[in-house]
Amino acid sequence: MEDGTFKSLGHCGDTGDDYDVLQWDTREDCEVRQILDRVADKWSLLVIALLDRRSLRFTELRRLIDGVSQRMLTRTLRHLERDGLVSRTVHPTVPPRVDYELTSLGVTLHSTIRELVVWTETHQNEIAAARTAYDARVLAEQRAAEAEAAERAEIARTALTGTR
Repeated sequence: MEDGTFKSLGHCGDTGDDYDVLQWDTREDCEVRQILDRVADKWSLLVIALLDRRSLRFTELRRLIDGVSQRMLTRTLRHLERDGLVSRTVHPTVPPRVDYELTSLGVTLHSTIRELVVWTETHQNEIAAARTAYDARVLAEQRAAEAEAAERAEIARTALTGTR
């Protein structure tokens, strides 16, 4: 293989010691960022999680996913189908019945998502504590800045009027 060529179209190299996350979107034919954007959005994650155990109809998915619009669910399913993560089966009935299920590739992604959910559940209290500490620190900084601004305004007012 010629130096500087990829093993296959879309091959982004390996993730060895010289792995550089900042190169994802600069390597020619590398779609890692685009794929991550697709599979890591909230609707895709929920669809993949729900399809883990069985195939579901569109209406079942829509009922189970709180807050998703019909348009967004349709787009999400089309994207997942295009990426080979979900298969769509149309049954010749009246009205037509359409089932969605994970492909074998989608199943491998689900196991990765499951690990992310487990990590989140394990660390949710630490994250909540960090958020609380951050919010308190930001609020204290805001109040200190407001107090300093009020003090400066008072000094300026006093300087302009010559009174205390």
